[in-house]
Amino acid sequence: MLFSIAIDRLSLHVLGVQGCPQGCILQIMSVSTATVIATYSRRMQLRLANGESVDARIKGKRLKPVCGDRVEVEPISDESDWLITAVATRDNELTRPNMRGQTEVLAANIDYLVVVAAAEPRADWFIVDRYLCAAELMEIGAAVIYNKLDLEGDTTAVERELTNYAKAGYDVVRCSATDGTGISDIAKLLSGRCAIIVGQSGVGKSTLINRLIGDDKQRTSSISDKTREGRHTTVNSEMIDLPGGGSVIDSPGVRDYAPVIESTAAAALGFREVTRAAQQCRFSNCRHLREPGCAVKAGVENGTISERRYDSYKRVVNLTEQLSEGRY
Repeated sequence: MLFSIAIDRLSLHVLGVQGCPQGCILQIMSVSTATVIATYSRRMQLRLANGESVDARIKGKRLKPVCGDRVEVEPISDESDWLITAVATRDNELTRPNMRGQTEVLAANIDYLVVVAAAEPRADWFIVDRYLCAAELMEIGAAVIYNKLDLEGDTTAVERELTNYAKAGYDVVRCSATDGTGISDIAKLLSGRCAIIVGQSGVGKSTLINRLIGDDKQRTSSISDKTREGRHTTVNSEMIDLPGGGSVIDSPGVRDYAPVIESTAAAALGFREVTRAAQQCRFSNCRHLREPGCAVKAGVENGTISERRYDSYKRVVNLTEQLSEGRY
């Protein structure tokens, strides 16, 4: 917001303003707060405190706002754009390592993470586990959504995986964005939350959001006939308000994802069932790999911990070691 006030020379001198004639008009720029609701490289769309949506640019090259960020902004004189001047301290960050080995922030200030898997492209449960690992380390709730239920034939293997996620304590919903099955259940999970929806390309994230908001606002991706993998079409992250309250951030689809984990010891914190069983391990520094008296390995042997989930844990430990050595 821009204020204009008349001010005399003496007052200007006290303020340290030089070279302004008597009776000049001094314009004072006020700083406002806003939330980043869409990202387009160095351009953003913001929601101001009064609910108005505006376009914005970023001041300088050091600031790197992401969807969900709370920012300080000011209007640009004689332009419709606003200028982002600062990013407030974040409650949390969803991150991943980029190709240069640096940490890339994907979204901020979220309180729920939804991982979407589907009948097509074939579900990559290791990607699901890595996203859930990130949610655990962020200390936020998470859900596994299995989409395209109408395309699934034999569901035995899928049901086994979904049952294991439910046993671990995650919210699980089986749905079809095509015929609307399970959409109301997802809406209940997201109500009042700021969530992010993640998953492989082509699993139907944007179609799910279309169902949730009752609109075709989101572009949808298709499956490559040759590779049966999803094509990337959601280029930018966008926060979308839900009719029942709350909001979701639609993130670009991925073919791979790795959480940023500080140490191999922290990897265990990304798996709920491992964390619970680890309290009974003989050694407090047990890595749950080859140590004697490991309650986690005992849980795998007696069936209380999913063998496939345990395999994901070991792969995350190995991935963390690779990242620390710059080999990922």
